[in-house]
Amino acid sequence: MFSKFCRWLMKMTGWQFEGELPSDGRYIIIVGPHTSNWDFIVGVMARGALNRNIHFLGKHQLFIPPWGWLFKAMGGSPVDRRKNNNLVDAVAQLFAEDPGYKLALAPEGTRSEVKRWKTGFYHIAKKAQVPIIPIGFDFDRKTIVITAPLTPGDNMVEDMNRLMQFFRTIKGKKPKVIPDFTE
Repeated sequence: MFSKFCRWLMKMTGWQFEGELPSDGRYIIIVGPHTSNWDFIVGVMARGALNRNIHFLGKHQLFIPPWGWLFKAMGGSPVDRRKNNNLVDAVAQLFAEDPGYKLALAPEGTRSEVKRWKTGFYHIAKKAQVPIIPIGFDFDRKTIVITAPLTPGDNMVEDMNRLMQFFRTIKGKKPKVIPDFTE
C-alpha cells in the first residue's frame, strides 16, 4: 500500500527514476548532493516507490521524541557523531549478518558545503565487500539518477574522485560545490 502511494506521489510531483537498483544483494547507496531537508523527503518517497528495505544512519538528535520512533520504524539507526564508536566495524557486521542488507548514506554528512567528504561509507564498503551505488537527486530535472555500482578498489583517491565526478552532474535543491578528493 505504501509503495503504491509513493509511486502515485512521485507521479503527482513529477519525479521519475533514471536507472535501476540491483534486484537483490547487499550494497551501500550514497545519495547526493545533500543540500536540503527535501532530500530526505524525496529519499523516503523513492525508497517507498522502489519497495525496498533500505536502511539509513542519521544524527542521534533525529531519534529522540516525538519523532524518534518514526525514524527507527523507517529503518534508521542513530549515530552520535560526537563519539568515536567504531561505526565502520559495526555497520560491516550488519552486512555480514544479513545477505540482503542495504544502507543509504549522504557522504557529505551535512547539507552545508564541505571541503572534504566523509569516507566512512567507502571503508564500510571495503570491509563488508559490497558495492557502492551512487544516486543523485537532480531537482532541476526532478529525476532520481541511479548509476552503475562501484566496487572499491586499491586506489581510494581515484574511486572517490570518480564518485564525485558523477555528483557534479547532479543539480541539488540548492547549488553546492562538490570538492575534489585528496588524501
